Amino acid sequence: MDTRKEIKSLVEKAIKKAYGIDFDVQVLRPKEKDRGDFAISAALEISKKINNNPFDIALQIKDEIKSDLFQKIEVVNPGFINFFISPKTIRKEIEGVLKEKDKFGNLIIGKGQNIQIEFVSANPTGPLTVGNGRGGPFGDVLGNVFKKAGYKVEKAYYVNDFGKQILSLGHSILKDEESKYQGEYIDNLNQRIKDKDPYIIGRKGAEIILNEMIKKTIEKLGIKYDEWFFESELHKKGEVDKVIELLNKKGLIYEQDGALWFKSTNFKDERDRVLIKSDGDKTYLAGDIAYHKYKFEKKKFDKVINVFGADHYGDVIGLKAGVEAIGYKDKLDIILLQFVTVMKDGAPVKMSKRLGTAITMDDLLEELSPDVIRFFFLNKAANTHLAFDFNLAKEESEKNPVFYVQYAYARICSILNKSQNFKMPKDFSLLNNKRELDLMKQILKFREIIEDTTKDYQLQRIPQYAIDLATTFHGFYQDCQVLVDDEKLKNQRLALVLITQIALKNVLDLMGISSPEKM
Repeated sequence: MDTRKEIKSLVEKAIKKAYGIDFDVQVLRPKEKDRGDFAISAALEISKKINNNPFDIALQIKDEIKSDLFQKIEVVNPGFINFFISPKTIRKEIEGVLKEKDKFGNLIIGKGQNIQIEFVSANPTGPLTVGNGRGGPFGDVLGNVFKKAGYKVEKAYYVNDFGKQILSLGHSILKDEESKYQGEYIDNLNQRIKDKDPYIIGRKGAEIILNEMIKKTIEKLGIKYDEWFFESELHKKGEVDKVIELLNKKGLIYEQDGALWFKSTNFKDERDRVLIKSDGDKTYLAGDIAYHKYKFEKKKFDKVINVFGADHYGDVIGLKAGVEAIGYKDKLDIILLQFVTVMKDGAPVKMSKRLGTAITMDDLLEELSPDVIRFFFLNKAANTHLAFDFNLAKEESEKNPVFYVQYAYARICSILNKSQNFKMPKDFSLLNNKRELDLMKQILKFREIIEDTTKDYQLQRIPQYAIDLATTFHGFYQDCQVLVDDEKLKNQRLALVLITQIALKNVLDLMGISSPEKM
């Protein structure tokens, strides 16, 4: 049973019965625990429509609700309704987790819809920096969340192996006057690639960088892509020319100053965008629109989510306009991840020791486990600048949130290993202690976490759920002795420990983080 959905249904029926109106009720979690388990503000919104006192409306809604789900329902000024779930309801719901095991948290809201998540997609002109790398754990885990919610998910990397940046890479490898990139890897490529044409050299260099650097870093981070798609294929197959012709047929192309322009202002863009420059080179946007035509037309995705770095801010509205122009309005979402600063001893670390360039993901991976990197990268909202605390990430204490969560899991494993032959209880009727009920409530939030994240992409709530679950478990373990003489109580508490293990394992798996049984 989904308690939140049940409350939504009960309240909507009560509003319909009391006032004869259909109303989409939002059920929220109150910030203060003494305000109940769930709360709604529907009465405040309805009062604006029917010109009644919101407090009286809330009382009327409350009177229409008849259910044994609740311990109590209270109305507070100016018209909030707070719901306190009964311990009996909580205990009954927690029993289901034992049956679901690794399927706990699985939802069917996706109903098999196809979603593609494209992330990282850094140019193959150098190693992955921490800025590029932030998108790795984010896109990977967002894909895991959608899978858990019942969607079919493809994880994709778009390889920009065409155009000016490849030519610039070639010049850099040649070390001529047009060099742009530098570092140890460029010196290495200069020794390995023997050619005179800078574009051919750039293509060869990009292939080596992708296969021997980027892909290996991605693998170390524990990420597996379903598709690596090459921009050069779009140009080779004439798909970029086809999409420009399609836009032309729609009357969305014009020529000015020797360049070909897309009328993106027809789609709420602040300016029109160039597709073919005056020198004949096609822009990134032309290739990007063609790539999205392939995503929607050939691969039949119902929704595409692109995870970009904040430096792509200026490209978002143009690409969305292009996607709308080819007939796929509202099917593309773009998430911008803010910048990463690695902090060490209280000061930002700006340069890679080996490369003399921005800090790479490999620099971090040499010092830290993928578990730590993934957790820290996930723990901040996408629109928040990430100050990566290197000293904290290295610390093996409860101050480090990864260590803290994994330690809780290891402690659970230790308890269960000492009690391997405990008898599974028929119910949880003896679990009335506040710590026990708090732990059960925390576990049961997991489904909400999955559902809410598919709607707003706020991934930081997942590591926060893991931290909260570990904290609640530690509180339970401190106040509620598990291995008591009362056999029935002992079995019920051990079963609750087992359920906590299931929930914690599921959330760690979702984040792609290991669950150590010993620490």
